[in-house]
Amino acid sequence: MPTTAPAPGSTASAPGLADVTASDSTLRRFLHGLPGVDAVGLEARAAALGTRSIKTTAKAYALDLAISMVDLTTLEGADTPGKVRALGAKAVRPDPSDRATPSTAAVCVYPDMVPAAKEAVAGSAVKVASVATAFPAGRASLAVKLADVREAVAAGADEVDMVIDRGAFLAGRYLKVYEEITAVKEACGTDARLKVIFETGELSTYDNIRRASWLGMLAGADFIKTSTGKVAVNATPANTLLMLEAVRDFRAATGVQVGVKPAGGIRTAKDAVKFLVLVNETAGADWLDNHWFRFGASSLLNDLLMQRQKLATGRYSGPDYVTVD
Repeated sequence: MPTTAPAPGSTASAPGLADVTASDSTLRRFLHGLPGVDAVGLEARAAALGTRSIKTTAKAYALDLAISMVDLTTLEGADTPGKVRALGAKAVRPDPSDRATPSTAAVCVYPDMVPAAKEAVAGSAVKVASVATAFPAGRASLAVKLADVREAVAAGADEVDMVIDRGAFLAGRYLKVYEEITAVKEACGTDARLKVIFETGELSTYDNIRRASWLGMLAGADFIKTSTGKVAVNATPANTLLMLEAVRDFRAATGVQVGVKPAGGIRTAKDAVKFLVLVNETAGADWLDNHWFRFGASSLLNDLLMQRQKLATGRYSGPDYVTVD
């Protein structure tokens, strides 16, 4: 059985990986020694997998699975405790008219909203995730970032979504990024899982996304995540496929399993099913569980619920049938 992420600051115990984070030069040599990405081939494979069709019984399963993988998210300056409590209630019981509808995986909020979220999901299996480390830009000192994380964890966050320093990464300061991730992982303690956000739309190349994926996993990420949802280019089938290949290869090399979370721009049930096909065909069935795969989304849940209702009743209820987030 695969293990969870390694302890903070430790690299996986596999031949050839023990010393790769010893210095900036060894880390750079390792990351730049990863195989180059064939962009045309990657995008063609992602597009081909997106054309797969599934039968009605499989579709019903896929819709429920996708609902169970949603991190229902509100990350706005106008968030209030009341809005967060309402979102938490929806996460616990997405369709009050059908108790067979699964709960979502988590509610994702800012650190100051964690207490309201915890109150709303109390007694359920729904987790509370909190963005941290000066989300979404990440432009703050390490001390401020760690204080952000500790506040969220102290308030009861089960998961922390951090952003990497993209400026440092793009400048080739890989060890700085690695050390920040390990420090945040340590601040999470033993109870909170860490999702590391790369903001793939700002990394410019697929090679950089592959390097960031391995960097995050070497530093102890429990999940690697595409985006904040706050920039123009967020999760795409191609960048998610690339990250799925990375976690698959990392587990093969180390025995450590790491989750993947595409976020931003996934709005329809049809899109969600395409991503589930990517997971199954690339990483494998071991990742088809909300412990290892999530959708960062807000509006996606509404369409999943509408499609689920249509499948069950033969009627399309329309968006007014479900609560608007």
